[in-house]
Amino acid sequence: MSELIANLLFLTGGFGALYFGAEWLVRGSVRIASEMGVSPVVVGLTLVSLGTSAPELVVCIQAAIDGAGNLAAGNVLGSNLANIGLILGATALLRPVAVADRVIAREVPIMILITVMIFPFVMDGGVSRGDGVVLLVLLTVYLAITFVSTEEDAAEILDEVGLARDGDHQEHATSRIGNLGLVAAGAIGLALGGRAIITGATYLVDSLGASEMVIGATVIAIGTSLPELVTSLVAAARKHADVAVGNIIGSNIFNLTAVMGGSALVQGFEIEGTVLTTELPAVLLLSLLVWPVAASARMVRRSEGLLLLVAYGGCMVWIGLAH
Repeated sequence: MSELIANLLFLTGGFGALYFGAEWLVRGSVRIASEMGVSPVVVGLTLVSLGTSAPELVVCIQAAIDGAGNLAAGNVLGSNLANIGLILGATALLRPVAVADRVIAREVPIMILITVMIFPFVMDGGVSRGDGVVLLVLLTVYLAITFVSTEEDAAEILDEVGLARDGDHQEHATSRIGNLGLVAAGAIGLALGGRAIITGATYLVDSLGASEMVIGATVIAIGTSLPELVTSLVAAARKHADVAVGNIIGSNIFNLTAVMGGSALVQGFEIEGTVLTTELPAVLLLSLLVWPVAASARMVRRSEGLLLLVAYGGCMVWIGLAH
């Protein structure tokens, strides 16, 4: 029992380290980039967007290195499920969420297309370094498309990735050394948090007989999605719920490309066959569902938020029964 408690503490402590590590890393990086005169759009699309996916990236790389490919795949796919079903659903229940035209016309179709493209990548039972290169190329193409967007789109992007929250960072910035310290502390927090989470998750898999895929898609996925959850709920509470959809869709695109691709580039990993019949179809189902939901009246209503939550619960039951 004491060993179980210790490993549960590893998990919870790891999630806390990931959350604060990502926050400090993003905050310090944004301040340094602003001081160096880097374009706010570039900062928003790279540092901030990657920062919200940093927890998933660190955990997946660590899992891939440890040979726990199912934990890595479960984390990515489970995080995408949680982003759409749990986070967007809960945010819409708290406050109806407006949706930008750009998200409906471009981001959601891109997310669905990339999700479909994952199927042939994993048909051979794993994600190779070559697959990782292709996914990172897709990320580059997505960023290039976004960079050439209109100035109006750029303003929406900045709001959605949360840069608007940090608009006073440059004015209230501390010393360069202090900002570098934030980046270093964030990187250390991410590294320690990722290691602690993999340690705790491995114990749960070994001692409880749970599937790596299920643990990755549930416990770890929800834990690593905390930055998106907190950002979306806080935005809704402050009557800025319209930032949630772009935040979530962008995070899903980064998870499939930067996180899965970056992890595979570091170390290719194997995945069990059920991902083709359960986890990936579940992600595709929710991704397809969010399109008409978002397009209806350019808003996700409370009733539609409830629908997303129910769909998420159904997907979790489906995944659990499949393992």
